[in-house]
Amino acid sequence: MSKIHAAITAVHGYVPDYVLTNKELETLVDTNDEWITTRTGIKERRILKGEGLGTSDLAVPAVEALLKKRGITANEIDLIIFCTTTPDRVFPATANILAEKIGAKEAWGFDLQAACSGFLFGLATGSQFIESGKHKKVLVIGGDKMSSITNYKDRATCIIFGDGAGAVLLEPNDEGNGIIDSILKSDGVGVPYLHQKAGGSIRPASHETVDADEHFAYQEGQAVFKFAVTNMADVAAEVMEKNNLQSEDIAWLVPHQANKRIIDATANRTGVSPEKVIINIERYGNTTNGTIPLCLWEWESKFKKGDNLILAAFGGGFTWGSIYLKWAY
Repeated sequence: MSKIHAAITAVHGYVPDYVLTNKELETLVDTNDEWITTRTGIKERRILKGEGLGTSDLAVPAVEALLKKRGITANEIDLIIFCTTTPDRVFPATANILAEKIGAKEAWGFDLQAACSGFLFGLATGSQFIESGKHKKVLVIGGDKMSSITNYKDRATCIIFGDGAGAVLLEPNDEGNGIIDSILKSDGVGVPYLHQKAGGSIRPASHETVDADEHFAYQEGQAVFKFAVTNMADVAAEVMEKNNLQSEDIAWLVPHQANKRIIDATANRTGVSPEKVIINIERYGNTTNGTIPLCLWEWESKFKKGDNLILAAFGGGFTWGSIYLKWAY
C-alpha cells in the first residue's frame, strides 16, 4: 500500500486594496524610498482599512475563493488551523471565528502561533491529521493584520510590515506528492530581540503600557537579521541534504518574505538560481504568516505536478523551519 502524504490541492490569497507606498511613509517617519528599498527590498505594502475589521476578514475572501476553486463547500472541511500572530481576539480562536463566517459547521479548529514560521508549523501539523487517516480535508491559513501592531512612529519596523492572508487545502495523496519532510526549530533565546512588550499575561494592558507604546512589534534589527540569515538558510539546506536533493532538483524556493537580503542568503546557501526563487516582498512587505501562502497563490499557475518545492521561514522568538513538498497538481 502506498504511503499517504498530505498534498496541497488548492491555494488562494487575499490582500487589501489600500496600498501604503514608501513615498507615503516618508510623510510619517524620517525615511526615504531608497533607504527602504536598499535595506529591505520593499516598495509598498497593503493595509486593511475600516473599523472592526480583523485578521479573519483577510482570510474569508481567500478561503471562499479556495473552496470555489476546489469545488467543495465549507461543510466538507474537517479541521481549520489558523496560523497568526494577530488574532482577532485573545480568545476565542480566530479559527473559530472564521468557521462561523464561512459556514464551516462540521470543522473544529485552533490558532497556531509561531510568529513568521507559523504557516510552516501549521502545514506540518495539518499533514499529521491527513497522514494518520483521521481527516480528509484540512484547511491551513496563514494571515496577519500586522498594521494592528505596527508603530507608525518607529521607522525601524513600520517600513517592514503589511497585511494579507493565504490559505491552502490539504488532502490525502497516494501518488508520492505532497509534504515529504519538514525540519522545524525554535529557541527562546530570541525573545528579547523580537517581541511585543505588553498585552500578554506578564504585562497586561494598562494606561502605562499604552502610553509607552508597548503594544506594538518591537525588533532589534541587527540581531534578528544575523540570526535569520544563518538559520533560515541553514535549515533550507538541511532539509535538502536530508532528502538527497541538489539545487538542480529544486523547481522553486519559496522563502518567507522578511527581507530581500535574507532571501538572497537562503538562495545562495541552497544553490538555487535566482529565477527559481519566488519573491513578492516588493509589493506586499512582510505579512508574517501570510507571506508563503501568498507566494504559492501568485505562482500557482507556474507550478507543475511533481515539482520539488522548498519552503523556508524564520520568525520571532526565535522560530524557523523548512518544508520539502512535491506539488500535487
